[in-house]
Formats: sequence, structure tokens, C-alpha cells
Amino acid sequence: MGRRFTRREPAPRPLGPGPGADRVEELDGEEWYVRSVTGAAATKTYRCPGCDHEILPATPHQVAWPVHGGLTERRHWHSACWRARGRRRPSGRRH
Repeated sequence: MGRRFTRREPAPRPLGPGPGADRVEELDGEEWYVRSVTGAAATKTYRCPGCDHEILPATPHQVAWPVHGGLTERRHWHSACWRARGRRRPSGRRH
């Protein structure tokens, strides 16, 4: 008799530190989780809050969200914009 395989639903990605959450950094006096996204894993277009330009699919970038926040506060940044986050945000935008 053959083995029966069942498809499992993927586990939700953790918000906190763990696989993929590389580090905790500061933005505006608040701690943020930061995760690096490889080009192979980047499949959608996002708008960077640092420069207000698109992050195209297959572009390595950073994902950051407040330690005391949730998925709705997650933001995708160009890597250079995240490194320069203290001076790279369009006026009138918090993040």
C-alpha cells in the first residue's frame, strides 16, 4: 500500500524575530524589526517610503515593521533608503 500525502497549509510568517527577521533597528525613536528580502523572493511591486519610487519585482530590499505594530504597518524599503532613513523620507510622510 502506498503512502498518502496530505497538503499542509503553510505556517503564517512570524512578525517577530526568528527566521527572516534579521535585526531590530530604530526609526523615529521606535524599534523596528528589519528583514532582508532577496531578489528571488521579491515578486511584487512596492512603493518605498524613503524615496517614493517603486521597488520592482526581483529587486533585493528591506522590509521593516514596528516591534509594537502589526502587518498593516509593514513597509518595503530600498536597501539604500533604509540605511539613510533619517534623511530619506518625503516630507509629510511618517514612514
